[in-house]
Amino acid sequence: MVLYCHEMKLNFKNLLIWALCVGGICFGCILLYSSLEESMQGIADTFSDMGAMSAALGMDKMSLATLTGYYATEIAMMHGLGGAMFAAILGSSLLSKEEAGHTSEFLNVLPIGRGSIVLWKYLALISNIIVFNLICVGMYLVGFACMGETIEGKEMALYHLAVTMMQIEIGTICFMISSFVKRNLIGAGLGIAIALFAMDMMCRIIPAIEDMKYITPFYYSNASDIFTNGEIDGMMLMIGIVITLASAIVAWVWYRRKDLAS
Repeated sequence: MVLYCHEMKLNFKNLLIWALCVGGICFGCILLYSSLEESMQGIADTFSDMGAMSAALGMDKMSLATLTGYYATEIAMMHGLGGAMFAAILGSSLLSKEEAGHTSEFLNVLPIGRGSIVLWKYLALISNIIVFNLICVGMYLVGFACMGETIEGKEMALYHLAVTMMQIEIGTICFMISSFVKRNLIGAGLGIAIALFAMDMMCRIIPAIEDMKYITPFYYSNASDIFTNGEIDGMMLMIGIVITLASAIVAWVWYRRKDLAS
């Protein structure tokens, strides 16, 4: 528990910066909608006629002319990608930073097993992602309140549940990678997050690579799909949960048996 509290305290500033930056940008875009509302219909018609690109952005299902459609296609995309990058950066360094910073020798002489080290650090990863999303959602709700507007509560709750799971999945994959390496691979983590985002876009545009949807967690956390269908794709979510659990188990098993650099 001490290690968990230490990691939460150590990453608090990073968490706050990311949450305020991502949440602040999306908050500003929500307030911006009121000044664009009159011209939004023309913009919506233009974007809906972009063919495959409209499908990739979800504008074939949702209209930018409505606040719900604007939130599902614009705000959700920024929130999802920003949160995935935060999760990737955090996951990429939680385990590897001990060897990169030459603190693994000190950490492993404490009366705590390697399995417990992985567990507490992983719980800190999940907690940071959840707090990040709570801060952001709080800012979005304030934005809606300032505008005197509301959107569908059930669909919004489902979307943020799915996007939180997506961020946990990406963070866990990067956490697993950090258990194998001896230095922080933050760039690789960011690359994974961006690549998975691009895969979601491409598999919606190009039918030949549609099966890539089974790999990227951005597919089941797509806001346009959730707001349109009123539910999360259960099969895709289960695949994401299996990948997350498998990655966490691999990290736990490998870190317990690896030779640590002092």
